[in-house]
Amino acid sequence: MGQKTHPFGFRVGITEAHKSRWFAPKALFGELLVEDYKIRKHLDKRLNRTPPFSAVSDIHIERTREELKVIIKTARPGQVQGLKGAGREQLQHELEAMTHRNVIVQIVEVRNPECDARLIAENLGEQIKKRANFRRVLKQRCESAMAAGAKGVRIQVSGRLGGAEIARTQSTRLGSIPLSTLQANVDYAVIHSTTTYGVIGIKVWVFKGMFSSEAQNDEYQSSAAGGRARARGRR
Repeated sequence: MGQKTHPFGFRVGITEAHKSRWFAPKALFGELLVEDYKIRKHLDKRLNRTPPFSAVSDIHIERTREELKVIIKTARPGQVQGLKGAGREQLQHELEAMTHRNVIVQIVEVRNPECDARLIAENLGEQIKKRANFRRVLKQRCESAMAAGAKGVRIQVSGRLGGAEIARTQSTRLGSIPLSTLQANVDYAVIHSTTTYGVIGIKVWVFKGMFSSEAQNDEYQSSAAGGRARARGRR
């Protein structure tokens, strides 16, 4: 049996922040957990599955007693913001109606979408739906990520590739991906692309380099969740 672990879950609290940041008494915990799930599903359907596609890569949720803060990381902030902020206000009203809480929506731009695992996987899924040659697309995605500054990238697709009768797995890899190194910044995403001949599973690993003290303060890394950079070497 394989001894695999989720690259993000492996690093939570050490070099990665939790994606939901709040505390609740035992009686409320389950309700708020389900609410977080519904918020993420709603935003994914609203922003990623319906045109104009907003290329949302991640959603972080923070709660206080009085308000709910939703942080949306997107490669197209203008699409989410809307004309004069109309899109963001509409999102706030929808989430307030859903949760019955005071909601603040914050939009954070993904500066390098070519190195974002979720955006790579979504783009790949769309191209496979359009019956593009999956081998060529895999190679192109890997090469563009490396050109954009990634230290290593691996993409794996599984299912009825090219409409074949028997499902199989195809994998492409460039550079290095140190999965066991906690100090390594490895971005990971898995999505399912529904095609006319079945569901294709897509996994993407992107190694962006080692975490540093400067990187910890960027894009809501570990400062909000109590994570910290791990000392290199043993003392």
